Amino acid sequence: MTKKNRQLGATIGRLPVGEKNDITDVAGVRVGHVTIQHELDNEDYACTGVTAILPHGGSLFREKVTAASYVINGFGKTTGLVQVNELGVLESPIMLTNTFSVPAVTQGTLQYMLDTNEEIGDTTGTINIVVGECNDGHLNSIRRCVVRPEDARVAIQNATDQAVEEGAVGAGTGMIAFGYKGGIGSSSRIVVAEEQSYTLGALVLSNFGNKNDFLGANLFTSCKNNENAVEKSEDGSIIIVLATDAPLSDRQLLRVAKRAGIGLGRTGSHFGHGSGDIVIAFSTAQTIPHQTTAVTETRVQLREDHPIMNELFAAAAEATEEAIYHSLAQAVTTMGRKGRIVHAYPSQDIGE
Repeated sequence: MTKKNRQLGATIGRLPVGEKNDITDVAGVRVGHVTIQHELDNEDYACTGVTAILPHGGSLFREKVTAASYVINGFGKTTGLVQVNELGVLESPIMLTNTFSVPAVTQGTLQYMLDTNEEIGDTTGTINIVVGECNDGHLNSIRRCVVRPEDARVAIQNATDQAVEEGAVGAGTGMIAFGYKGGIGSSSRIVVAEEQSYTLGALVLSNFGNKNDFLGANLFTSCKNNENAVEKSEDGSIIIVLATDAPLSDRQLLRVAKRAGIGLGRTGSHFGHGSGDIVIAFSTAQTIPHQTTAVTETRVQLREDHPIMNELFAAAAEATEEAIYHSLAQAVTTMGRKGRIVHAYPSQDIGE
């Protein structure tokens, strides 16, 4: 089994990490994958998948969570973010996949939510499904559209609050970062104020950067040779999901989401012209019932000018940066279409 960065001698940032050092350190958050990896015909290869992030284990439609999204660079294809930002709530799992599979994953997630919430579209309104993507076409025969709606359902059903499986799994199966195998990575931070602690976790789908941009190589001092790195012409993309149990409004979550870009930049990204760099953030501190007769509602939120906000900003930057490094450190060398091979980053030598 590959090791996390801290097991390899690399420490990122100053804040303490959670027990698992991933997004499921935020109580209630669950992550599930479906990995699709097999030969097709005519040198084609299926090297892709689906990842589901659930804010809690109940009905997300009936008990929504506060949410926001932030577009760092908008060269991406997503569903649902317009309504998330308009209403400030999330009412479905956050789904990740490859670019051409957004329609299939949206359909599968919609069907799952319809099957588990009989009132949707009947006695109440419709539902907003959130799906993000990156282009895995270097390794995956993306035109074959091998992801099916059922794969979205299975990813949701596979979701657990255990340690997140990282690297070349789920939506990250065919992704590439800085010329090496990227994919799913996750990390967490703990912040404390007046004896109250909060957790912030990040999960990334990393598929961006070229080998000459990678600043993380400065941490991994024994890994200077990048002769095995892949050269790609396109800029690539990243989806960053932030979760926290801190009581934040959707506007405050937007402010936190913006700081994820700092962590992304620290790894070497310059948010390229063709890069889809998108952040989705949510808070599990309170749920918002779908149905209520009340005219008003009361929610608790942190004071804007309290030092805890700066700590959460730092947590978002640190957790995003380390999650990207985990997506590299946890990935394995992967074969794809036309016999292409993308090597794992040689980080196993750190500290030796």
